[in-house]
Amino acid sequence: MSQLPFNYGVTVSNKLFTDRKQDAEKLYSNLVQGINTTIISPRRWGKSSLVEKVLADISSKEKGVKTVMIDMFTVYDEESFLEIFSAEIIKASSTKFNEWVDTAKVVFKKLIPQINLGSDPYTNFSLSFNLDELRKHKEEILDLPEKIAQQKNIKIIIALDEFQNLASFDSYDILEKKMRAVWQRQKNVTYCLFGSKRHMMTRIFNNASKPFYRFGDIMILKKIERSEWVKFIQRGFKRTGKQIGREYARLIATLMNDHSWYVQQFSHYVWQKTETTVDAAILKEALQELINANMPLFQKEVESLSVTQLALLQAVAAGENQLTSTYVMQKYKLGTPRNVSKNKTILINNDIIDFDGKDYEFLDPVFELWFRKMFFKQDFLSLIS
Repeated sequence: MSQLPFNYGVTVSNKLFTDRKQDAEKLYSNLVQGINTTIISPRRWGKSSLVEKVLADISSKEKGVKTVMIDMFTVYDEESFLEIFSAEIIKASSTKFNEWVDTAKVVFKKLIPQINLGSDPYTNFSLSFNLDELRKHKEEILDLPEKIAQQKNIKIIIALDEFQNLASFDSYDILEKKMRAVWQRQKNVTYCLFGSKRHMMTRIFNNASKPFYRFGDIMILKKIERSEWVKFIQRGFKRTGKQIGREYARLIATLMNDHSWYVQQFSHYVWQKTETTVDAAILKEALQELINANMPLFQKEVESLSVTQLALLQAVAAGENQLTSTYVMQKYKLGTPRNVSKNKTILINNDIIDFDGKDYEFLDPVFELWFRKMFFKQDFLSLIS
């Protein structure tokens, strides 16, 4: 079965990876030169795909460098983080599971790990520790990468996805200080820290009162240029024996506001419905399917908003920028200026809207199309001609 030309919901690489040449080059250079790097952008803009591609490139080109990517999404407390962190670092240090076991037996001085192996040790290797001892000697695990790097005479690059999830731990304030204190002394280990909650990541890394302030370089990921999307979409259709005109490829990117996830998803729906050549009818059908596929999520999003938050969102959808003006507050029933300020902060922190210093905008372009249809009766299909 030939590879699909468009993908979403998973990290992508090679032919499915779009542009970001400068971002990839900068991240590659930072990590191989030992510069800790934090990546910040709204969710589903391609951070994980970028990091995954760069780590793969480093692994194939840089001798003596080991890379590991750890997803913090399912980590629920400090102890589980430390256990997963230690196991993944040991696994990254070698390709042989018997060496993992040997390393786990000799590398710890204060902690005694319990080594857990399943029927397939390559997928079922894990470590566990006595919880009281783990809390007492957490520095030993945090410094584990440096210790292994020195013993094996290698460099280690560690990427931690959904890093902001650690901030939900009860003991995070203490852990945060420990991590910064230990990691900043390491000479053979480099960290790439990123996550999908932009404002939490910004508070962690761009706040002078926080331990991780100036921990390393901060990359603010921007949208892929529309011209690059047009080339990518046309290339994907051509590679699979189908055709899409430049104007329709541009319309896909425009309707999705160059949002990485949605451009891939919309392009996939259009490609699926196309036998030979894309036309307006196919685009309309695909856009309706895209809206329908995401509708349950959008309904849940709206249901979670208060009455005044929903009213504020309607004001933003209507293009209002002076949200605390008497006219706007009365027209949309936004409450007091204090309520407006509070609700605006909530919507921004939850990555529902953004403010560039001049204008407000929806961060989710498909949610905006659906929202305008629901609350303003605007027909999104009329945007395609």
